[in-house]
Amino acid sequence: MENALKIFIPAALSFLTGILLTPIATHYFYKYKMWRKTSRKENGQSAEFQKIYEDSELRTPRTGGMIIWLSVVITIFTFGVIHFFFHTAVTDKLYFLSRSQTVLPFFSLVVASLIGLGDDFLQIFGRGNWVNDPIVLRYIKIGIIVFLGMVIGYWFFGKLGISHLYIPWFGFVELGFLFIPFFILIMLGVFSASIIDVLYGLSGGVIASIFMAYTLIAFFNNQIDLATFCAVVTGATLAFLWFNIPPARFYMGESGMIGLTVTISVVAFLTNTVLLLPIIAFPLFVTSLSAIIQMLSRRFRNGKKVFLVAPLHHHLEARGWPKQKVTMRYWIVGIVSAVIGVILSLIN
Repeated sequence: MENALKIFIPAALSFLTGILLTPIATHYFYKYKMWRKTSRKENGQSAEFQKIYEDSELRTPRTGGMIIWLSVVITIFTFGVIHFFFHTAVTDKLYFLSRSQTVLPFFSLVVASLIGLGDDFLQIFGRGNWVNDPIVLRYIKIGIIVFLGMVIGYWFFGKLGISHLYIPWFGFVELGFLFIPFFILIMLGVFSASIIDVLYGLSGGVIASIFMAYTLIAFFNNQIDLATFCAVVTGATLAFLWFNIPPARFYMGESGMIGLTVTISVVAFLTNTVLLLPIIAFPLFVTSLSAIIQMLSRRFRNGKKVFLVAPLHHHLEARGWPKQKVTMRYWIVGIVSAVIGVILSLIN
């Protein structure tokens, strides 16, 4: 019961913080016109994409992800202050920032989110043709993610002494120094799914289901501090989602997606569920895979496409699915796959 309360109270505070923070943040998002200034129709997109594309991103702020990580920061800061000034058994129990479990995912969330915010600002306020060149921006982001992956991977390897991979129903395999490039590879794979942030409510619902799953996985692993951290991120994401459903006040943007996808990678390694990640985060996995399949098909099959438009959610739109139907189906699949992932993590 104590552990359940330790998880629930910070999560509830995170949700409430996000709800209260949003009106203030939204005021400044619109005041400073924090949205794309050029349409993606101008980037030579296919005819199918032109049909389903809406210019709502030219009038909707793309920095909504700030709500999530700021809510997490404020929640952790609040419990840190309470713990420092009112040092009791209760405050000790509620404080969940620990070196072995939560310092690394918290650091990863904040640093990666700030990097994402910089990317958003480049696209909102930047000058020069390269700013609106998706290929240039993609390589810049990949380079940054690789560097960040090296730093976090070294933290795992050098500071936490983690250099193994857990294979379900088999056991641990020692990777040694190869752990670092393996971590970078996984992080790049999860990050590639940030293309999911294009429909109102889509990314928020999927991300929330993933962190809910990791709250349960960490709880059953007796990693209570980590479970609390995941619950806090879930609460903040649900607060974001409250305002992200149509008509949305904002998109999540890279200020949310980069930080959250990097954090998912870190949490997966901390809970030894890396190889279950394609199941737990199935909507992210299949979305990224659809884009890769489309790219390879066009390259090696003389321009032939597998999907009308990639990634998968755009393909479904091109087939006539309403945006809300795509979002709701993604949510359902996300919840089901997260539940399956939790069950598999318990029985392996």
